[in-house]
Amino acid sequence: MKTPRPPTTTLFPMLRPRLGALIAVIFWGMSFVATKAALREVSPVTLITTRFAIGSVLLLLIVRRLPPRDAWPTLMLMGFAGIFVHQMLQAYALTMTTAMHTGWLIGMTPIWSAILAALFLGERLGPIRIAGLAGGFTGAVLVITRGEWSSHVLQLPSTRGDLLILVSTVNWAIYSSIGHKTIRRLGPKVAMSGAMLAGTAMLLPFFIAQRGWRELPHVTRSGWLAVLFLGIGCSGLGYLLWSNALEKVELSRVASLLYLEPLITFATAAALLHEPVSAAAVAGGMLVLVSVIATQYAPAIQRNAGADVLEQRRSA
Repeated sequence: MKTPRPPTTTLFPMLRPRLGALIAVIFWGMSFVATKAALREVSPVTLITTRFAIGSVLLLLIVRRLPPRDAWPTLMLMGFAGIFVHQMLQAYALTMTTAMHTGWLIGMTPIWSAILAALFLGERLGPIRIAGLAGGFTGAVLVITRGEWSSHVLQLPSTRGDLLILVSTVNWAIYSSIGHKTIRRLGPKVAMSGAMLAGTAMLLPFFIAQRGWRELPHVTRSGWLAVLFLGIGCSGLGYLLWSNALEKVELSRVASLLYLEPLITFATAAALLHEPVSAAAVAGGMLVLVSVIATQYAPAIQRNAGADVLEQRRSA
């Protein structure tokens, strides 16, 4: 008599949301090149507002309903942190800093997310996952610096742009923590459509103040391709897939996928800008991949009985 096979969900836990988060990270890794291309033709405010207006329309067409009234305060906070603040920081930073420094700093995002998840969401990090976080950070450094351990690379933040990117990594970790419970309650589609709509509404006064619509008729075909990629792929689909993963998978495990973002940015820049690929970058990329896999599939540590009792009292 044959032993029945374990269900697929046991062999590959939460594979679909993790794959969705991976696709979102690929979009976001490519977004730095697309953003730099678009910023040659429009201002940061015009680019961000147009991008998220497109993303908001896409999500509303998918959802076809608005979130409940009691969810709007949290959704507005999510829109402020994840759309308005985050995108403003990164768009203006990319006009002042290099891709090398940007990728180096972006690699720090999972560190903040894991720390916040442990502090505020009750997630516990075992030794394998801690080693995965540390290994992924090291690999991201190798990919971006290409093994050039000069004082110039390590002096962070060395410019105002570097400082803005550094702040954006902390801000993104905070955004993920803020939206965790709301996304689980409303579902990723409804939650993200509301948050993106709120964030776009916050951008509109700045767009109107500088008359951003005057820039749009002068955008070239390649510029519009970059804007549409940012709006549809990075904003609409990217945020939706990421939120879906946050709904079903622990925050620190989802955030560890962000270690791939510097690798994707590096590969895209090498392909489109013909930058040289070094052995150190390849080694760093492999370390990133191994570290992400280790963090994703490390066994979860059970909370102790005292913590469970405390949680039951809080919910009573």
